[in-house]
Amino acid sequence: MTLLLKQLFGFFKLLHSETGNNQLAWGVALGFILGMTPALSLQTLLVFFCLFFFRIQIGAAFLAAFFFKFIAYLLDPVFDVVGQKVLDLPALQGLFTDLYNMPIIPFTRFNNSIVMGSGVVAIILVPFIFAGAKWAIVKYRISVVEKFRETKIFKIWTKTSLYQWYYKYDSYFGN
Repeated sequence: MTLLLKQLFGFFKLLHSETGNNQLAWGVALGFILGMTPALSLQTLLVFFCLFFFRIQIGAAFLAAFFFKFIAYLLDPVFDVVGQKVLDLPALQGLFTDLYNMPIIPFTRFNNSIVMGSGVVAIILVPFIFAGAKWAIVKYRISVVEKFRETKIFKIWTKTSLYQWYYKYDSYFGN
């Protein structure tokens, strides 16, 4: 429970920080892929590679993956139907046979209908998740953060010695 709360507080801290909107939105989008696809697969390793190689907010990705994993569990019947439709396409049978005979590709478990369906749905929805997350982050920063920083309570709080100590401590030892 404390790990989840720490991730939530960390995400709100990121929303209030100067972290770029695209970094946070891509973190949510890649977290969506992590949440929708199986945990132990090559697809997950590819997403982790993107998280570590590019400037993408890892905390946002892990928090989004946690929440999207619950949604994915509920959508497994839909993923099964979509995956079965894709795997049964006659035009792709030769491609799937060739892929299955390659050395590493079968570790993606693409021949499982739920894995195929979740992968197809995740790839189709990622641009929409990115755009929605970016829109929500921008709206949150404009409507909530800016208005909160203009309140008297926040201005008084920033003048206290406790806040000054925390700000200095966080700049030295914060994550």
